[in-house]
Amino acid sequence: METLTPKDAAAAGLSPSALYRAAQDGRYEKIARGIYRDAAAAAADWDWIEAATRRTDATICLSSALARYDLIDAIPAALDIAIPRGARIPATQAAIKWHLFDAKTFDIGRETIPIPGSDLTIGIYTPERCIADAFRLRGETGYDLGRDALREWLRRGGKPATLIQVAQRLPRASGPIRAMLEAIG
Repeated sequence: METLTPKDAAAAGLSPSALYRAAQDGRYEKIARGIYRDAAAAAADWDWIEAATRRTDATICLSSALARYDLIDAIPAALDIAIPRGARIPATQAAIKWHLFDAKTFDIGRETIPIPGSDLTIGIYTPERCIADAFRLRGETGYDLGRDALREWLRRGGKPATLIQVAQRLPRASGPIRAMLEAIG
């Protein structure tokens, strides 16, 4: 087990105080408050690890997911993570921007991927869902995000029918996407 919290340290044969001592000795690195990682473990994205440890339903969304799919050129300043509306937003040390998505539509287009260099997994939305969310939340994310991602997605062979199918299941997404598809030609 590469990532430990004081609560599950017993599974690794450590008491919480032994875990703290191991961190002081350099055998474990402190990723964030209450999250430790074996110092000999492979390199990994600590922000992803913290998000996945704090919330098992954490899902990479919006500009962070679009950047991961190389659909936008921008490098997000913070990791965009979606959790179901009504869930408590955890306190984090990492640069994470938490988004609350409707629990009824939360699982649409959600997949799980392994965190590279770690034994953990994290959710991520499909490119179609991310584009639909960018149009749906254009007042928050900016009008260019969805347009630029849509153009790149279409250039790579994305099927508009697939995107419309996802957008129809989300509020306020279908109309703006249809209008942009007509404008693009």
